[in-house]
Amino acid sequence: MTDKFNIYVDNAATTAVYPEVFDSMKPYFTEWYGNPASIYTFAGTAKRAIEESRERIAGFLGADSNEIYFTGGGSESDNWAIKAAAEAMNHKGRHIITSRIEHHAVLHTCEYLETHGYEITYLDVNENGKVNPADLEAAIREDTVLISIMYANNEIGTIQDIKRIGAIARKHDILFHTDAVQAYGQIRIDVKELGIDLLSASGHKIHGPKGIGILYIRNGIKIGALIHGGVQERNRRAGTHNVPAIVGMAKATEIADQRLEQDAEYMTSLRQHLVDRVLKEIPYVRLNGDRVDRLPNNASFSIRFIEGESLLIMLDARGICASSGSACTSGSLDPSHVLLAIGLPHEIAHGSLRITISPETTIEDIDYIVGELKQIVKRLRDMSPIYEDYLHGQKYVC
Repeated sequence: MTDKFNIYVDNAATTAVYPEVFDSMKPYFTEWYGNPASIYTFAGTAKRAIEESRERIAGFLGADSNEIYFTGGGSESDNWAIKAAAEAMNHKGRHIITSRIEHHAVLHTCEYLETHGYEITYLDVNENGKVNPADLEAAIREDTVLISIMYANNEIGTIQDIKRIGAIARKHDILFHTDAVQAYGQIRIDVKELGIDLLSASGHKIHGPKGIGILYIRNGIKIGALIHGGVQERNRRAGTHNVPAIVGMAKATEIADQRLEQDAEYMTSLRQHLVDRVLKEIPYVRLNGDRVDRLPNNASFSIRFIEGESLLIMLDARGICASSGSACTSGSLDPSHVLLAIGLPHEIAHGSLRITISPETTIEDIDYIVGELKQIVKRLRDMSPIYEDYLHGQKYVC
């Protein structure tokens, strides 16, 4: 956004709906509002819109249209994939492999399954947030039934070696699910080429509406329904279709498909300008996540000698909307589980800042953010006894 008093750089949390997306949705609120499950002609327009949307999204993923199932969002898709896969495969075993840096929609679902007799292996990651595929393969047991590794991390932006992980899962005949909520629409994904069996994605991360997501289920995988009570989504997800949101997600996907490479190049350049300025002009700051294998729009910093909540409040007072990590845990006083998993101590993990840009962000926005950030960090450090002790040579664990 160009208004320096309203700079939104929390696009990993949610995005603005593109005007073209909103326009595509409107007729299905006011004109073609019929229930697509009805048999009369009026409802046929809505039904066709759903199937055309399904085909659009399937094409973007290299999938078949009958492998795409609409859900209420990414968290629902994660829950469905993991719970249904575990239930469907419990005759083979009750062991699941995931990582310590997954979104809580995955971690909390795994914790739920642990209370129902499943064993979960939580893989460590390196200092950049990467899962070691060799560690993953070594963790496989005879009773392993599912591997769930996110495509790209929502906090630090690190992209995993999904193709290699998919090959390992296929080699051992284990189902492979990936939470691609952050990656979808930012990088090219071909589910067949990558060996993905189940994939979760969400509309509101790609300038589509909230309350809509998809679960890709590879043909031949027999997993049960998450919601019962109707024949929608081929008997696997009951409930009246959210037609406007489905159309909106498909339109947002179409735009992402058309602009992906140019948007990625633009955001990568802008992000690098941000990273270079912050690391050069503000001392005692580190960039979190992999420097190369990361999402184009993500910059995650750990800023020593400050507290992240105070930083965000002061940025907000200057019209800058940023975050310290996942929006789903923004009310928690605990440091990010992702930052702890990559080896940061609590006192440094507390001083985190995540800036996630969009194609609408400008270089003027970035320069304004850096200018304000420098002033805020200096002010907070001037009030910090820990920083004062550090400057006078007293011990500080980092």
